[in-house]
Amino acid sequence: MRDQLHELLKKRVQQCVSHSRSSIHTCPKIEKKKESLSGRSGEIVKAQATGNVIRVGKEKEDVTPVEYRVHFKYLIKQKGIFYLEEEIEERIADFYKGVFVEDREKNPFKDSKKEEVSSDREFEEEERYEYEYDRMKAVQYAEKWWNTYNPAYKKFDVDCTNYISQCLHAGGGPMRGYPNRGKGWWMRSGNWSYSWTVANSMRWYLPSSNSGLRAEEVSSADQLLIGDVICYDFQGDGRFDHTTIVTGKDASGMPLVNAHTYNSRMRYWAYEDSTAYTPNIKYKFLTITDDQ
Repeated sequence: MRDQLHELLKKRVQQCVSHSRSSIHTCPKIEKKKESLSGRSGEIVKAQATGNVIRVGKEKEDVTPVEYRVHFKYLIKQKGIFYLEEEIEERIADFYKGVFVEDREKNPFKDSKKEEVSSDREFEEEERYEYEYDRMKAVQYAEKWWNTYNPAYKKFDVDCTNYISQCLHAGGGPMRGYPNRGKGWWMRSGNWSYSWTVANSMRWYLPSSNSGLRAEEVSSADQLLIGDVICYDFQGDGRFDHTTIVTGKDASGMPLVNAHTYNSRMRYWAYEDSTAYTPNIKYKFLTITDDQ
């Protein structure tokens, strides 16, 4: 099985830099990434993938599922400028009587709406918390921990907003509201506010906050600066599923972002190549403001 997975990864790497779609194992996600890049005058000039098996599932009707993790690196050229994008994929491959038959990426956001809470918008607090947001420190933190987890904080299965909160805190955003989970923005003593960990709560908290960490909504992604935040509603149903932080810009001045849950760095902000992407996707673009 490992040898077959190795061959599959070799084909996916070749697909990244090939202009042919004839392979029987063509990965739709890679084609979406290439199409998105082509529309931005970019291309993948080199790709690399390393993987490891996480778990071999129980055989059922002669089919054995194998969960594995892949670290992809893409060297991207856009308008004469190069940058490196990285991402971690969690995938499942099915083997029928030991022979590979199907491969798919797990969708980490499928069950994220289980985190719904009734107190998303209870954020008002009078006390003032002066701070100056250090965007570079926030981005440095985002780069350091994009593919690992700071042991000083609790880790979650859907970890995207927890990771973004840590980045914002590293940039100087002050915690407030403890111990009320529906108030403020905080993680302390093994507990946390909804706004710290739940994407939909952070989406409402940042532009609604009247003290401490807060943000202003802008109309388009190109208005964002490094250290700013993008919120994603993949289904377009009004509840936001995912959060990223801007860590760079591409050759056209559009945001590149880092994220957790499926860990990635310097990924194009629109997530058009994500398995969670739908035509109904909605975004919120939030620029962090100082409180002085």
